[in-house]
Amino acid sequence: MGPHHYRIIVSGTLGETTRAVFEDLFVEPVGANTGLTGELDQAGLYGVLDRVQAFGLELVAVSRLDGESSDTGDTLRPEASKR
Repeated sequence: MGPHHYRIIVSGTLGETTRAVFEDLFVEPVGANTGLTGELDQAGLYGVLDRVQAFGLELVAVSRLDGESSDTGDTLRPEASKR
């Protein structure tokens, strides 16, 4: 599987130090949250999610932006995975 364009939304805003941890991604405010966007293969996606967890950030959503979607939709929301 090749790389895809992803946007990962975390709760709140990131300070300068935490932003540096995601220097390989485009970091932007999304309302009261922060968007992390980039071209990632599957290993890269899991690596970013590991960094989100390691820094204690709250995951809001993960979206694949390249126009492809699965039967379950193209956005994974953490609260939906608890069902």
